[in-house]
Amino acid sequence: MDRDQLKARARRLIATANELLALAHDLEFHGDDARIEETAPGRPPKDSPAWAEIARIAYRERRRRAEVFSDPSLFGEPAWDILLDLFIAAKERKRLPVTSACIGAAVPATTALRWLTVLEEKGLIVRENDTADARRVFVRLSTEGYEKMIAYFSGQAAEFRPDEEYAATTWRKAR
Repeated sequence: MDRDQLKARARRLIATANELLALAHDLEFHGDDARIEETAPGRPPKDSPAWAEIARIAYRERRRRAEVFSDPSLFGEPAWDILLDLFIAAKERKRLPVTSACIGAAVPATTALRWLTVLEEKGLIVRENDTADARRVFVRLSTEGYEKMIAYFSGQAAEFRPDEEYAATTWRKAR
């Protein structure tokens, strides 16, 4: 078996692993239940259906910020935009062509392609040839990339306080 065949098999295994993670996630959280349930006192779960929505909000806010300031170059982080886009696609179990990832990065295609290469070299994303159309290549988060995005959003959730705690803190300050 040559190197290209080994790479193709490895990509298929990673894709299968991501699908299994998504299925396990759905089973754990009973479908569309978007609640963030704590698994231990003070600790958010490792994965949650809510992370996809938080990622969507972050992505929309980045686009809105660029629109308001009328100069997207002020806030350029194409790598983060690509990771957000791929994370959302993974949570929705969608395949994202390279061209869509480039558009989602909100930068010129050459810049987005360069960042895709950097992210691939860092082991955060994987490119997969489309078996139905040799002209198309898909891109997705690697297992490591997916786990890092989960860790990021879990960390974000850990900083949120329950509504009751926020209300009590606000009420105490107002007195």
